[in-house]
Amino acid sequence: MISPDGMGRKLSYKSYAYRGQIDDLARMPEIAERALPWLRLDHSRIYAIGSSMGGHETLMLVARYPKLLAGAAAMDSVTDLSLRYRQLPDTQCDAACLRHWGKPYGLVLQAAMRKEVGGAPTRVPDAYEARSPMTFASAIATAGVPLQIWWSTADKIVTDQNTQSGRLYEALRQLNPKAPLSGYVGHWRHSREMRSTELLPVALHQLGLLPTLGKQLPRSVQVLGAATGGR
Repeated sequence: MISPDGMGRKLSYKSYAYRGQIDDLARMPEIAERALPWLRLDHSRIYAIGSSMGGHETLMLVARYPKLLAGAAAMDSVTDLSLRYRQLPDTQCDAACLRHWGKPYGLVLQAAMRKEVGGAPTRVPDAYEARSPMTFASAIATAGVPLQIWWSTADKIVTDQNTQSGRLYEALRQLNPKAPLSGYVGHWRHSREMRSTELLPVALHQLGLLPTLGKQLPRSVQVLGAATGGR
């Protein structure tokens, strides 16, 4: 298992699915084998699982390198970066948050996004589209990669996920009704489902990476589509 740090064009640890970061992720098996000469990988069983910005990167990896992956799971992901920019002022920021940042946190995130992407969406719309899985919906829908999309209706970080992950799921289903796609909709806090003590074992089991399902989905989680294992 490799847990890479997301490096952007300008920012450390905030990639916003920068193309260079996605290319590095695609090279990760090669990088690992070069760093560890004793390592032997089964290149037919490479998987990507990520939450939040990691989920964003996972979706772009499926879009740009469909032949690389045997399966993928994207959780609480941004799928439309321009829309995300416009939604950021809605990010909750209490009194302690305001004291720490000196302004609403959503405005801090907007400034970071402008620096990383190269400006606001009204100034560089193509740059935002190039980092948005929604732009590549057709490529994702026809990739043939078993894909799980998880999103929460209670997320206070990536707000209104029905317009992000939920919207992408519906677009993929319409573009290719036979795609190996499943959706999971619940009410968890941002990225909490990716913990080993929460719902990550379910995602791993559905990808065929855990032989038995030790963790049951709570009744509050709605499953959309057929949950198919990795190829």
